[in-house]
Amino acid sequence: MILFHGSYLKIEIPKILTQEKGRDFGFGFYTTTIKNQAERWAIRTARLQSRNTDKTENAVVNVYEFDEKFAKSLKTKNFPNADLDWLELVIRCRSDLNYKHEFDIVSGKIANDNVGETVEYVLAGIMRKEDAIERLKFEKINNQICFCTKESLKSITFKDSYIIKNVNWRDL
Repeated sequence: MILFHGSYLKIEIPKILTQEKGRDFGFGFYTTTIKNQAERWAIRTARLQSRNTDKTENAVVNVYEFDEKFAKSLKTKNFPNADLDWLELVIRCRSDLNYKHEFDIVSGKIANDNVGETVEYVLAGIMRKEDAIERLKFEKINNQICFCTKESLKSITFKDSYIIKNVNWRDL
């Protein structure tokens, strides 16, 4: 299976990244099967990095081959839908930077801006989890595959990268 990762860098050797903010499935190396999603993420991260460095950074999409056979030897969790189990993991990972789940690889829906807003409502106590799941049924939600351990990174192999040309930064 081919996976994509959007960045402002060519990443031949992926690493688990920790940050000051929680991510949907915890700290890890995030990819997607959706090329267009990775391209949008590459443009977004390049734009943010350009603002931070005060120089224009390239939007780069990295392409990896995923060894599903090797991954079967790892502890994985797949969320085919944005259900209550998915929401509970996202809430735990986003709200507690010290939380560490038991999985090497987690795949499932991505909490994009609209979905993220719903998750934030649950975190703030404004919305019940059950109501959030009902609301999310109407959202078009993209996918993500998070490699959460060093061992899991052995299941992906860098194949290629490309720079997105002719990006109109003002349209973003």
